[in-house]
Parts: sequence; structure tokens; C-alpha cells
Amino acid sequence: MNLSIDDVKKVAKLARLRLSPEEEQEFLGQLGDILGYIEMLNEVDTENVEPMAHIADVVNVFRSDEAQPSIDREKTLLNAPKTDGTYFLVPQILDGAE
Repeated sequence: MNLSIDDVKKVAKLARLRLSPEEEQEFLGQLGDILGYIEMLNEVDTENVEPMAHIADVVNVFRSDEAQPSIDREKTLLNAPKTDGTYFLVPQILDGAE
């Protein structure tokens, strides 16, 4: 597949990149190499290969979602620079926020 500078400009626009003319030429070659590699992969016979979502068997390894004891609030607040005894106090960063 032959790419043009217009193709590179379109991809750059979609990616919100501003490229110099030199970068456009550089990416023209790189994108051409990538598409050439994809064409090579398209030549591989996959007729008897089952589609899959992962290359390895994936098993859910999450623990069950059960409430468990947590760290004590007072111990948690010990490392805070500022607290009101119940919550962390942090500087306001938005104007007009309460």
C-alpha cells in the first residue's frame, strides 16, 4: 500500500499532532513500514485457527468481593499533615468551591 503525504497529514490531524514537513516525510516512511508489516501478517494462513480474545487462557483471579477489616481511622490520620479529626484537610484548588 502506497501512502501519500496527505495520508500522513490526515493521521496526524486525527492524533492531534502538528508535524513539520521533515517530520511528515519521516512518518511517511515509518507508516509505510508498519503497513508493509501488516500486509506480511495478512499473508499468514489462519484458515483453521480459532478466533480468541487472549493468547493465553485467562482465569479470573480476583478475590471475592467481601467486606474486610480496614485500617483504623485514627491510625490513618496520623500521617496526614492536616485533619479535622475525621477527614483529611487539603488546600482548596478551585475558585468558589466550598
